[in-house]
Amino acid sequence: MSERPAIALRVSPGKPSASERARVDRRWRASHLLLAPHRLGFFLAMVVLVGAGAWWALVQLDRASPALSLPYALSPSLVHGTVMTFGFLPLFFSGFLFTAGPKWLGVPPLAPRQLRVPLLLQVAGWLLWLAGAHLHGLTALVGLAMAAAGLGWMTALFWGLLRRSPVEDQVHARTIGVACVVGCLALAGLALSLLLGAPVVARACMLTGLWGFVVVVYVSVAHRMIPFFTSSALPFIDVWRPFWVLRLMLAVAAVEVAAVWMEFDGQSQGAGGTAWTAVRGVFELAAGGVFLWLAVVWGLMQSLKNRLLAMLHIGFLWFGLALVLGGVAQLLGLVEDAPVLPLGALHALTMGCLASLMLAMVTRVSCGHSGRALVADRLVWTLFWLLQAATLLRIGAAAQSAFAAWLLLAAVLLWAGVMGVWGVRLGNWYGRLRADGRPG
Repeated sequence: MSERPAIALRVSPGKPSASERARVDRRWRASHLLLAPHRLGFFLAMVVLVGAGAWWALVQLDRASPALSLPYALSPSLVHGTVMTFGFLPLFFSGFLFTAGPKWLGVPPLAPRQLRVPLLLQVAGWLLWLAGAHLHGLTALVGLAMAAAGLGWMTALFWGLLRRSPVEDQVHARTIGVACVVGCLALAGLALSLLLGAPVVARACMLTGLWGFVVVVYVSVAHRMIPFFTSSALPFIDVWRPFWVLRLMLAVAAVEVAAVWMEFDGQSQGAGGTAWTAVRGVFELAAGGVFLWLAVVWGLMQSLKNRLLAMLHIGFLWFGLALVLGGVAQLLGLVEDAPVLPLGALHALTMGCLASLMLAMVTRVSCGHSGRALVADRLVWTLFWLLQAATLLRIGAAAQSAFAAWLLLAAVLLWAGVMGVWGVRLGNWYGRLRADGRPG
């Protein structure tokens, strides 16, 4: 009789009993954010995400009605593009990279407290950036400098993991590390451009950060993780991720960065500009076609049986669709001798691809590390499809029809609502102990 408890402990080591789970502190505490890197990074990302979405909705309401009469110290479009590129996404990256990164690299993880200052610098900087957009340009620049310092600090910490790693296969991690350096340089260039009164250069730096930093991090993680997640959930599908696929993704990012500067301030004109536009359009069509094919090969149709997995695959599908749309827009622009859907392909990428993958990946990590089942429940599934609707509305608004302004307002309000509900829900998780009573 006296041996039974010991036997029970050996059979299920580490599993908390029902009584232990019942004793878990259910209260939300700020100190719980320091229990794991993803808690702090994801929570602060949600603060910036929800704040930026609400701010952009107010700007659109101000444009639609004179009731608010907001003052502007900087171009709201540049402020919007900057915070959407460099604001919440690097904070989400931090939560993922300092949770999965040490496992990839075979090194001890950093203590969450080591991330506190660089991440708080970023969130404080971005909130100051949004406020300074209405108060004073210098205030916004101070916020930008704080965010840049935090991003640089975060990048240095990640490179510290890379330097200590004994693992031979560091391709994905080092690619991400280089992308983070590009992001730091692009953000610094953006701040310097605004200080010198060159908003056109600032916009080019922002787009460089989008393609050279954000997209490169995304495709590196997608190449490594989507086949792995798919084979784990659907055992009859093998992990297939040849490195030529990653090289093609990186080549697309490089071409788009080159396009930013070749077409800088309308410099790509004449016969040479026409040839470049044609080459770029054909390249985007071809690359987009390859990625649409890849989405199918990676198990798009099979993934539809699993909501959380389907969200990942549909998000990646948007990458191919964005490139195809961009290629078509480039070639039609040659025929029409005017830009066609200039912002359509951009938002197919940012809202369709990047935001969908963000919603899927962050939800998956948050469920797994909070002791919840790895599933997309009805609320998350509904939010995901509302995001798809917002994306289609935003692409429709890019067509510059008579309804463009109303389509844009609807897209922005829907985006703010989706991200607000999602952010509040998951933010509530990060400040509470795991539902299963385990540490982390």
